[in-house]
Amino acid sequence: MCRFIETIQVRDGKLQNLAHHNRRMNETRQAVFGMVDQLDILNYIEDCPESGFYKCRVVYGREVCEVTFSAYTMRTVRSLRLVGSDTIDYRYKSTNRKELEALYALRDNQDDVLIVRNNLLTDTSIANVALEKEGVWYTPRTPLLKGTKRALLLEQGVLTECDIPSDEIYSYSHIALFNAMIDFQSLVLEINRDTVIRI
Repeated sequence: MCRFIETIQVRDGKLQNLAHHNRRMNETRQAVFGMVDQLDILNYIEDCPESGFYKCRVVYGREVCEVTFSAYTMRTVRSLRLVGSDTIDYRYKSTNRKELEALYALRDNQDDVLIVRNNLLTDTSIANVALEKEGVWYTPRTPLLKGTKRALLLEQGVLTECDIPSDEIYSYSHIALFNAMIDFQSLVLEINRDTVIRI
């Protein structure tokens, strides 16, 4: 049964950050299915676009069962609404996004939601986040999903993990949304009461 996804950025025929995608896929397979063999996504890639900016979607369970490519356009996000759920669990990148979609439906007039769990900031419906204070970028210690771009940025020392209580959000100056397809600092919002709305 296929139930998990890796979404990989493809630039001019090259799959970006593949080591982190392979690692997360194999860690998920081991945690959920008890599989200890190591798969390499590259072995399942055929007809990769040779130029341009694409999204590679890998669907897998115990084995890789589907690989597709599509052109990518970044969603416009200019505002966020804080919404809370202390029970949401999205530790594995699953095809089942019902909990995320239910929270996304609460965004009202904003473009996306910033999800609060146990009074701490986590992620938006589509991206990890980092918040800037005095030139330092902090990312939530307990995100909903430990993204592959997040893992790379932590390794590189670009981000610092910490708990970010939701009631302290306005003490930060900017918020960056990023994921495998959205490069860090390509989507940044100034934090104020017009761009980040508390319920």
